Amino acid sequence: MTPLVVVMGVSGSGKTSVGTALAAELGVPFMDADDLHPAANVAKMAAGHPLNDEDRWPWLARVGAELADAEKTGLVIACSALKRTYRSAILVAEPRTRFVDLEGSRALLVSRMSRREGHFMPVSLLDSQLATLEPLAADEPGITVSLDSLAPPPGLAAEAARLLRAE
Repeated sequence: MTPLVVVMGVSGSGKTSVGTALAAELGVPFMDADDLHPAANVAKMAAGHPLNDEDRWPWLARVGAELADAEKTGLVIACSALKRTYRSAILVAEPRTRFVDLEGSRALLVSRMSRREGHFMPVSLLDSQLATLEPLAADEPGITVSLDSLAPPPGLAAEAARLLRAE
């Protein structure tokens, strides 16, 4: 069975960096769900406005479809998947999906976001994402990895791969 994994978390958690390293560790392609957002969503976030559920449903459907289409090749996709209902929508499209929840302190996330250049998501939206976040629950398929160890992305990816294989 090829792995189908969503690396989830708020902005600044390292979804893309850890996801890229995890895909390499698992030997499957990587995709960033940010690339699947319609232009209107990107413009809204770049202007400092958080997305609402109406903005997110079509995007989440695309994320689920990409995972379903990758059953033969496997896929790691970076996607915020902040609410359980969002993760459920992804699971409807591809029930084999497993989640890697990247969890870190607000201070660490602000520090990381402040150092990024050229990203459309401003630091000002972090608090709205943290307020929306519903951490991965024990009955959802996947694992949680703490960023507070300050391990580099390859180390976090190796830990995530180890935990996923042990599930």
